[in-house]
Amino acid sequence: MADFSIEAGLLKNHHHLICGLDEVGRGCLFGPVVAGAVILDPRRLNTEYDDSKKLSPARRQRLARDIYQKARAYSIGWCWNDEIDRCNILEATKRAMRQAFQGLQLRPDHVLVDAIVPDFLPVAGQAIVKGDEKSLSIAAASIIAKVFRDGLLEKFSRFFPEYDLAQNKGYPTQKHKNVILWRGETIFHRKSFKLKNGC
Repeated sequence: MADFSIEAGLLKNHHHLICGLDEVGRGCLFGPVVAGAVILDPRRLNTEYDDSKKLSPARRQRLARDIYQKARAYSIGWCWNDEIDRCNILEATKRAMRQAFQGLQLRPDHVLVDAIVPDFLPVAGQAIVKGDEKSLSIAAASIIAKVFRDGLLEKFSRFFPEYDLAQNKGYPTQKHKNVILWRGETIFHRKSFKLKNGC
């Protein structure tokens, strides 16, 4: 369960604005990779924040609203499928995180990133393995990124109903892969993500 202990230690060590960063959609076949950035207010914490994958859609929506109301700053960044194909998914993830960082209403003095060393950002920070399960700030970032991306994929599903995007959110379910083999890829599919073993 995520908590605020990492952030509390940093605050005691003279840091003031600590940003959590996380991404969603790295393993998808369709659409952008999306990053969230959140600076929580230590006086207005919600211990319900957790890894977005562990939360129901309704709970994620409720907690995202809570984050938008209580956080000191927040931002979303993304990198589209064509850029992912050009530069690779790790670099695209960093670009999405950089965009989210740059969009914050306040400038953080330390960043906590889920599993990626933040040497691509202009402030000090650290990578936290399984950070969305350990840090409330990273968990909050994962929630707003997931809610944003899921909402985007639900809108795309209206234009590409046969790909079942409202359900699979662009991830490689068997039904999604079968439709790609049958109908081909859309312009929003990641062409560099090859289907394994032809399926």
